[in-house]
Amino acid sequence: MNNKIKVSIITPTFNSGSTISSNLESVFKQSYKNWELIIVDNLSQDQTLNIIKRYDKKKIRVFSGKDRGIYDAINKGIKTAQGSIISILHSDDFYYNKSSLLNIVNTFNQSQVDVVYGNLIYVKKRNTNNILRFWKSRQFKKGDFNKGWSPAHPSFFVKKKIYKKLGNYRINMGNASDFELMYRFLEKNDVKNKYINKTLVTMRYGGSSNKTIYNILSQNLRIIRVLNINFNILKLCNFLFSKLFERLSQFIKRPNKK
Repeated sequence: MNNKIKVSIITPTFNSGSTISSNLESVFKQSYKNWELIIVDNLSQDQTLNIIKRYDKKKIRVFSGKDRGIYDAINKGIKTAQGSIISILHSDDFYYNKSSLLNIVNTFNQSQVDVVYGNLIYVKKRNTNNILRFWKSRQFKKGDFNKGWSPAHPSFFVKKKIYKKLGNYRINMGNASDFELMYRFLEKNDVKNKYINKTLVTMRYGGSSNKTIYNILSQNLRIIRVLNINFNILKLCNFLFSKLFERLSQFIKRPNKK
């Protein structure tokens, strides 16, 4: 294991007092210890910042100020990151187990790639032991995004040099910014990548992208524009039906036991 590789974990927060503790606990429990946590807070008015202060200040850097949304906050975190690997861990999310970072770092060490991603589980917001969906990914192939496939964004780990080369999140894309970035990196720029069949992150259901029907529709309309298939009926139908099948299957599959 190469402990010299630092992982920068970026967590945007806004009134995240009800969930930030489980996020932080999962980070501090990681068996791989060469990491930094960058909190980018959008002027929270609850106990978020007070809770963060209870943890080791040497491992956490907090930036507080008005931002233009989650992806603007993430971009600020990327800019200040000192690590060579970037992990995006939203304040509602937490690492699946203590080996998540170790599995990622080991994969980067063993493979000549610039992106590593894995699986994710969705759980109930208040009962995180209740699994709702299992997002099992697979190794990317050209054209997969047009078939309704994409990696689970919180499980998507990227070397910082790729952000410097290809750019950060495009905040004008709204809640499809993560999809656009992954599509830009993998499909359009052929960034070397590797999928590992391990669950890396737990995500509470009801985040910004799937909180309402409007958000879901808005996100998918933006994704269709990113793929440039909005005027091609055949490609559009293939995308929508494939994505629907992909999502429905996630409610049936279940992860292997830890």
